[in-house]
Amino acid sequence: MYSKIIGTGSYLPEKILTNHDLERMVDTSDEWIRTRTGIIQRHIAADGQMASDLALEASRRAISAAGIQAQDIDLIILATTTPDMIFPSTACILQDKLGISGGPAFDVQAVCSGFIYALATADMFVSSGKCRNALVVGTEVYSRILDWTDRTTCVLFGDGAGAVVLTQSSQPGILSSHLHAKGSYNKVLAAPGNICGGKIQGSPFITMEGNTVFKFAVKVLEEAVSEAITANNLQVSDIDWLIPHQANIRIIKSTAQKLEIPMEKVVITVDQHGNTSAASVPLALDIAARDGRIKSDHCVLLEGVGGGFTWGSVLLRW
Repeated sequence: MYSKIIGTGSYLPEKILTNHDLERMVDTSDEWIRTRTGIIQRHIAADGQMASDLALEASRRAISAAGIQAQDIDLIILATTTPDMIFPSTACILQDKLGISGGPAFDVQAVCSGFIYALATADMFVSSGKCRNALVVGTEVYSRILDWTDRTTCVLFGDGAGAVVLTQSSQPGILSSHLHAKGSYNKVLAAPGNICGGKIQGSPFITMEGNTVFKFAVKVLEEAVSEAITANNLQVSDIDWLIPHQANIRIIKSTAQKLEIPMEKVVITVDQHGNTSAASVPLALDIAARDGRIKSDHCVLLEGVGGGFTWGSVLLRW
């Protein structure tokens, strides 16, 4: 028994915040943002629009693309750093909004690697026969945890959601997954606030040591991709599409260069929505699947790295 992706979906909030808009909000420029990050614009959730709302739209589109009904979903794994509330899980809230119940639903917190972690976990459930159809979602409303006076972080992130439906298959779909973490870097990229006695202790906003993140990301993403290729006895040339976490165009290009993967084989969407953390990989996957770039039997490699640090890759056959 194997697991295979049979449907993808994504959603971006209506409000768009361009680099020129940010020029009026903080000391930055369109040229600075473009040259250092590759980002042109990002989407911002409306007031009252929660992570589960974005997830709902992406999930409906993935379920429709899969040609099944919401009632056919018997597992939901949702990756997010910005849940609707402390508890219950955003996955349970999404399950209710989809009008289904009974199967397990839970959140995964691995920051920007969240979707990779969630997809690898869902694969274990589906390929072992524990469930038949899994809904795997990455959804974020990072605009709620940004300090809009901090030009080093507020220009990088955006809101969005992506989803896939994973089902049982007699033919290999997901070929392998590779997950890692190094907790000693937990302070390098964080939102260190917490709630105690009804008050926020520490900073609830994203803090980041940019140079450390860049160097670490390029190193471990190269390793995660190489690990997947080696585990499946493939060559770099066998990879049809690399779909990286959409954090920064320089990280993406540096990783591809080290791996000697031509940029023509790399899916890039960061310019249109910025870093959407756990949502970025499924967003890019959905766009490439729907515009016809990814075709049947293509070998697709997903990879991500996020705060923690966490990182990993999933290799799949389309």
